[in-house]
Amino acid sequence: MIRRTFLAVSAVLVTVLAAGCQGSAYTHRNADQLQVVATTGIIADLVKNVAGDAANVVPLVPANADPHSYEPTLRDVRNIVYSDVAFSNYVMLEEHKLIKTLDANIPSDAPNIGLAEGATKYSARVIPLVEDVTLDTVWLGLRVSGAGSELGADRSSEVRMKMTEVVAPSGGTVHGFLTQALGQNTLYFDSSDGARDSDMATLPVNAHTHLSWAFSKPGVYKVTFETHLATDPENETYIGKGTYTFAVGVDPHSDPQLKNKRIIDEGHADLTTDLDTKRLTVFADSEKETSSDLGESSYERNVAGHDSLNPDDTVISVTNKAWQEIPRGSKFLGEPGSSTYLLPQAVLGKHVHGEMDPHLWHDVSNAIAYVKLIRDTLAHADPDNARTYEANAKRYVDRLDALDREVRDTLASIPKDKRHLITTHDAFAYLGAAYDVDIAGFVTPNPAVEPSVTDRIRLADTIQNLKVPAVFVEPQLGRSLTLRTVADEANVSVCDIYSDAFDSRVTTYEELMRFNAQSLKGCLT
Repeated sequence: MIRRTFLAVSAVLVTVLAAGCQGSAYTHRNADQLQVVATTGIIADLVKNVAGDAANVVPLVPANADPHSYEPTLRDVRNIVYSDVAFSNYVMLEEHKLIKTLDANIPSDAPNIGLAEGATKYSARVIPLVEDVTLDTVWLGLRVSGAGSELGADRSSEVRMKMTEVVAPSGGTVHGFLTQALGQNTLYFDSSDGARDSDMATLPVNAHTHLSWAFSKPGVYKVTFETHLATDPENETYIGKGTYTFAVGVDPHSDPQLKNKRIIDEGHADLTTDLDTKRLTVFADSEKETSSDLGESSYERNVAGHDSLNPDDTVISVTNKAWQEIPRGSKFLGEPGSSTYLLPQAVLGKHVHGEMDPHLWHDVSNAIAYVKLIRDTLAHADPDNARTYEANAKRYVDRLDALDREVRDTLASIPKDKRHLITTHDAFAYLGAAYDVDIAGFVTPNPAVEPSVTDRIRLADTIQNLKVPAVFVEPQLGRSLTLRTVADEANVSVCDIYSDAFDSRVTTYEELMRFNAQSLKGCLT
């Protein structure tokens, strides 16, 4: 239903209006038009092709900006408050502050659609995120699983995980921290002064993040965590408590108290809050053993190659491979030069993500699924123009079908042994799966992540081993310098590719897909 009168707005919106902000906004509001906000330029373009002149569509993330890190402005709040419909990609593509701002300010009766998840009902093909497990030690993160809808959770909710008790060897301490870009550390858990209210980490619902963990002495540690769901800043719901066992620098198989436990000493594991079962678990890579091999009280909720394990039946082994000297700049772990047992996070920088690769539009068939969901959403919100939306969508889908064939034919013309894509960040899995392109390498999984020395060495080896003639950078990303440097050292070309955003050269989704296909063909053949 189109609103024909201005809504009552918050104090923050009044501030925006008083300030007279410039930029994308509903500057020529037409009461007969549906007012639509879309988080990204790509989504806004899809919506505009369906809406035509029947709706006014405004993107929140501007051209040349990265949706992974863009934070909303007061102008964005104004546009959200005045909207009749909102479209986001979600599954952690957008910065969570943008999603929280959208959810907090969208009118309560306005459709607020996450396209990536909703499009699965229209036959969108999704790819789960896959983590690199080639580590010498276990890779230990934090995770929230389950929607928690029965608890009142939505995508703006947060789970607060507090460390409440640590039983450690004499003199032993536990630290859980995040290593940011340029080496800055954010400390979440620190048992050196006991368990305090400040020993806490927060995550959005259905999210996962990497952490580093340090243990100062060898021996067995038992660390207890308690979690609460915050549906808004003032309300917390108790979820549960769990105690995790760590065998640090000792053989867990030789300790009688750890007998018959599942030992996790490699691969990927997360300390997990399950909102649906109200349990704390260990979410870990599956072993070949059946659940009966893991203890009678092990949880048996297996998810695509992973086990959800009871902490009481599980030991996280921090092997002697984790021993190292405390580096300078990490004095919170102890005196530099003294030793600690460190489980490093697998990537540097803040990288919170969901369970699904969010870059669905790089498969044109998924963009078509988005368009169909957009069509039905607009028709429901504005039934007077339903036929217009249906006709526009049909014409647009016909163009996208032709685009899909064009992209497929263009990429198929690249010899198979040259069809290797090395790029700035891990955003092209759908392109690879849909059009038979080998995603051979990337600088980092996420543009907010700082590349390490190992990342650079791996890239150089990949370029040399595959004899690729070119690598591809996203023009909007400052982090492309790393790949440009490696390419220059290897004497290979650097070409452009577009992922999440437009610029003055590429201004529509069709142009983006066509440009990428032609760039790959021109640079790899």
